[in-house]
Order: sequence, then structure tokens, then C-alpha cells
Amino acid sequence: MNTTFQDLGLSKATLVAVERMGFTQPTPVQEQAIPLAMTGRDVVAAAKTGTGKTAAFALPIVERIGRSKRSGTPKALIVSPTRELAMQIDQTCFALSKNSKHRVLTVVGGISYNTQINKLKRGVDILVATPGRLWDLMDRKVVHLDEVEVLVLDEADRMLDMGFWPTMKKIVAATPESRQTLLFSATIDRKIMQNIEPILKDPAFVEISQSGETADTVDHFVMSVAHREKQNLLRAVLRTKGADRSIVFTRTKSRSDSCTRQLRAAGFSADSIHSDKSQSQRKRALDDFSKGRTNILVATDVLARGIDVSQVEQVINYDLPDCPEDYIHRIGRTGRAGEAGYAISFVSPESKCLLRDIEKLLGEKIPTLSTDDYRKPEAHDNSEENVEKPESKSNGEGSAKAKTVGIHLKHGVHRAGKRNADSSTHKARPNKNRTRSRNQNAAGAGAGQPSRKSRPGQNSSCYKPAGSYAASSSRKASRNKSKQLNRAR
Repeated sequence: MNTTFQDLGLSKATLVAVERMGFTQPTPVQEQAIPLAMTGRDVVAAAKTGTGKTAAFALPIVERIGRSKRSGTPKALIVSPTRELAMQIDQTCFALSKNSKHRVLTVVGGISYNTQINKLKRGVDILVATPGRLWDLMDRKVVHLDEVEVLVLDEADRMLDMGFWPTMKKIVAATPESRQTLLFSATIDRKIMQNIEPILKDPAFVEISQSGETADTVDHFVMSVAHREKQNLLRAVLRTKGADRSIVFTRTKSRSDSCTRQLRAAGFSADSIHSDKSQSQRKRALDDFSKGRTNILVATDVLARGIDVSQVEQVINYDLPDCPEDYIHRIGRTGRAGEAGYAISFVSPESKCLLRDIEKLLGEKIPTLSTDDYRKPEAHDNSEENVEKPESKSNGEGSAKAKTVGIHLKHGVHRAGKRNADSSTHKARPNKNRTRSRNQNAAGAGAGQPSRKSRPGQNSSCYKPAGSYAASSSRKASRNKSKQLNRAR
């Protein structure tokens, strides 16, 4: 018998909100975590991406917390590592709390402090935040956590990787010890437990996925390619498989921008999203992709977990991630909520060691696709990373520009060959000007002046005759004698 949301002990008002959001049946992590959280117990949950973890902690919060009576003093605090993830948690909490009238506010970097401070003063019940901005607002004495009833750490492993844990320990210390703590992530390992164990009280564990397990609905493959050929292969894959609803992951922010420019130049609808973009730029890029105004979103690893968009057709790893766990989160952007997903990773010779680490984590070899069918259509594409020089074609095919270049090259070779032939069969003719200059220098040397040779890259005719050098040397000797007399005085 299938479990329903009515079986989880939710109130009628919350069930109406659940139905409004289109939820029909709880996912495994929701089915196991919600009843435990409803009792007030600490919960540590590990589940694959795209399995409804946000609703698994948002529903118990809406059911359990009261209303705040002091400004800037939330009853529930949800901390996430990225702005985009925080914004999406905000949307879910806002939709689920419409009937309960809880006030939801999100504070992240890239937005004016004054705007957020004014909203905090009007009161907040559920506060969603990134660690850096939350600590800044606490330092300004506009956020107070002494009445927090429920603390949620979303993607705690990512917070550790990004260096947020020292800040998080100070944030947790500002909350009451009587609080309930909920920790949700795609992966929970020994390193995470060593850090979070001190802040938990007899937690219940919900483990829907093991470490290194990918979503069952995602087919993923690797393609071997030289780094300089990646852009050509990317365009070929997008033209062959289709470019709609595609996410491309790169290792660096600069490569993300470069890849986006090249895709646009090739006629694709693409935009980039990374931490150097302003919050408004990031939000616009994500909204355009979500609403279909942009077909391709190029992102960095920092946002691998912050992108939650339905019906993503494919994920392309332009660069393999440095952290093997990030591979799972990247390809988890597709195949969400039971939908079929597809992922391809480009593997250059330099990144084969990263592939071995990923396969070790997964416990299996990733199938390989041949690139032969993809390279041919892009063989003569130009890009910022791989600009091919036009070649002459003996069969007469190709552009007029290529033919012209080929003709010029041929003529140049012919002329050079003729000069070489002449020099080998005829004696070099003496240069009268050069001979005259040598004679003048020799005359100067006979008068006690050293001869001067031509400087590299300079014509000998640019130099003064030997008589001029003699006059110049005489003036110099006179100046030196004058200086000696001055010193003697």
C-alpha cells in the first residue's frame, strides 16, 4: 500500500498547500523524514538529488513552529551554501506556508543590506540564509537567533568544502540548545559526521542513497577528447543531441564566460552563471533558463547544487570536477523527480586521473561514447580556444579565401626557391655603398679612431662618417678635462 501525505500527520491547511504545489505522493525521503521531524527529533537525511529533500524539512517546519513577536527573530532558520539554492528553498517555503501565514524571508549576498534590514524589522518566522550574509546581519545586531526552534543545514557537505564551517559553528552557537536540528544532503560521510556530531542530540538517520550512488534515471557517459577540441565537440554534441534544456559545467568562471561567448557566436542561445555575477544577473540567467528563453546554461561547480530546474534534458561536463562527489551533484541536475536524464563528460588526457577518482567513488566504469561521429561536422570551426589556419586544397574545394591564401603561399615559396637557386649558381655582387663605408671606417681607424660596425637591425648608412666621430670624441675629451680641473679646484 502506497503512503500518502495524509498518512504523514499533516494538518488540513498544509495538505491544501501540498495539493496546490502538485505533490501527489511523498518521495522515499519525505515518507521517512517527515514523521521523525514532526516528533521534534534531530534528523540526518541522505538522499539523491531531485528526490524532494526541501519539502521533507519545509513541511515539518510549517507544522511545528509558531509566530515570532520580535523583529529579526526567526522561529526557524534554514542555512544553505549558495544563493540560488537559498532562493529555491524560499519559493518552496513560501508556497507551503500560504495557509499558515508564516512570514518567509531570504537573506543572501549581492542584495542591498538596507532592503533586507527593513524586511527583518517587519518580522520574520522562517529565515533562509547563506552563511556569510547571515553572520554580517548578526554582527549588525539586526538578526537574533535566541528564539530559533528549528535549525536546518542544507547541503552541509558543500558548506564544509566551501570553507563555511567556522562561520557555521558561530551561527549554531547563537541558537538555543533546545532547538531541533535537521541536516539534509545528497551525501553523508565520516568527515561530515565528525563536524556535525557535536551539534546533534540523538539523531535519527534516514539514508535513501549510499555515498557515490547516482540517480537511477540518469544515463551518463564519457567522451575522450583533446582539450583544444572540446569547443568543437561541444557544438557538435549540441547540434546532434539537441541544445534545448542543456546545462554545461566548467571548472572556472573565466572558462564559463568564454564557453558562453563561443556558443553564442555559433548561433546558440546561451548564458553563464557563476559567483562573479551579481545577484540580479544570476537570477535573470536562471529565470531565463527556467522559462525557456535561454536554451543552454553554462555554470561552475559552485552552483552545481543550487540549480533546481525541472525537465533538464542533458548535462554536459565540459571539464570534470575536482571533487568526485560533485560529479554526482552535476549529473543530478537532470533526471529529477523520476524523469529520464542524460549526461556526457568530456575527458582530456590531463583529466584522466579525475575520471579514475570518480569511477572509484561510483564503484563502476562509466561507459564511453565514440567521438568520431561528432568531430566531422565541426572539423573546420573556428573558436577562441582552437583557431585553425586555412589550408590550400589541390582538388579545388573550399572557400575563396582559402584558395587565395594557398596561391600566395605557393608564390612565396616559388620566389624564395628562385633566390636560393640564384645564390647557388651566381656570385654575390659587391655593394658599392657598403664598400665605401668600410673604406671610410678604415681611414678613421688609421687616424687613431676605432671603426664602428652596424648595429643589429640598423642600416650602416645611418651612421656618421669617420670625421664626425673624431670631432665628437674630441669634444668628449675636452669635457672630461674640464671636469678634472673643477675637481682639482
